[in-house]
Amino acid sequence: MHTALIVLAALATAVVVDLVSGVLVRRVARGRYRWLLEPLRLACRRPAATALLVGALYYALPPELAGWGRYLRHATLLVLIAVGAWLVVRALHVAEAVAFSRLPSNLATNRRVRRARTQIRPVRRLTVAVVTVLAIGLILITFRPVRLFGVSILTSAGVVGALIGLSARTALANAFAGIQVAFADGLHVGDVLVVEGEWGRVEEVKLTNVVIRLWDERILILPTTYFTERPFQNWTRNESRVIGKIQIHVDHTADLDDLRREARRLVESALLWDRSQWVLQMVDATAQTVIVQVQASAADGASAWDLSCDLREGLIRYLRDQHPQWLPRTRSQYQP
Repeated sequence: MHTALIVLAALATAVVVDLVSGVLVRRVARGRYRWLLEPLRLACRRPAATALLVGALYYALPPELAGWGRYLRHATLLVLIAVGAWLVVRALHVAEAVAFSRLPSNLATNRRVRRARTQIRPVRRLTVAVVTVLAIGLILITFRPVRLFGVSILTSAGVVGALIGLSARTALANAFAGIQVAFADGLHVGDVLVVEGEWGRVEEVKLTNVVIRLWDERILILPTTYFTERPFQNWTRNESRVIGKIQIHVDHTADLDDLRREARRLVESALLWDRSQWVLQMVDATAQTVIVQVQASAADGASAWDLSCDLREGLIRYLRDQHPQWLPRTRSQYQP
C-alpha cells in the first residue's frame, strides 16, 4: 500500500508538472523564450514523467527487500538510469534543432551559417555517445562482478584509454576524423567540392561520413578520413562565388580578338553570369591547334557549371557557322 501510494503521488505530480509547465511556457515565456521552452517541453515531457514515476517506485521499494523484491528494485534502478540518459539525449536533440532553426536559411551565401551547421551536429552526436557511455558505466556499477569495469568507464582515464585502444577500428577512426573535419574549417555544409574527379555540394557532415550531392543528382558518400588524408578542392571555402572555365581547340589562323568579342557578347548576355569577372586567354598551343580558355564567374557551383556549358555551346556554334576555317585541321606537307 505504501508503494502504491508513492507511485500514485508521483503520477499525479507528473501530470501536474506537465500542466504547469505548459501554462508557464504559453503565458510566462511566450515572449522571448518560447522558441526554446516549447520544443523542450514537448520533447522531454514523456521521459521526464517516466523518470519521475520510476524514481518514485525506486524510492518506494525499501533496500532491505529479499528475493524477487531485491531484483525488482535493481531492475528499477537500471530503468531509471536508462530513462535519465533518454531525457538528456532528447534535450540534446532539441538543442540542436533549436540552434538550426535560429540560423538563417540561406546556406549558399552565408559562410558562418555553413560553418555552424557543420559543427553543431557532430558535437551533438559526440555528446550523445558520451552520455550513452556514462549510462552504460552506471549500469555496470550496479552489478557486483563487473563493478570495477564500470568504474573504469566512468573515470576520464578509463574513457580516454578505451577510446585510444579502439581508435584503430575504422568506425571510431572515422568518428575522430568527423570531429576534426567539423572544426578544421576545411569544409562546411553547403560547400562545393571536387572529389574523385566529380564536383558536388556538401549536404551533410556526419561523424563517420560526408554526404555530397553531385552535379547530376547522384549521391557520393565518403568516409570522413578521406578529407583528413587526401587533398580535395573546395570552391566555396571563402565565398560562394565560383569561376567556371571552358577550353576549346582552334586553328592557328583563328583571330583571338574576334573570338574575344564573341565571348564577351555571350558572357554579357548570359543570365547566370554574376557581372563580376570574365576573361579569354590562350593557355596552350600544340602542333595542330591552339587552346583557348574562357573563364566566367557565377553565383554558385551549379550556376557556374550551366554557364560553362552555355558558353561552350555558343562558341562552338559561332565557329561552325561564322568561321569554319578556324576549326581544328590536320595539315600535311607534300614532299616531291
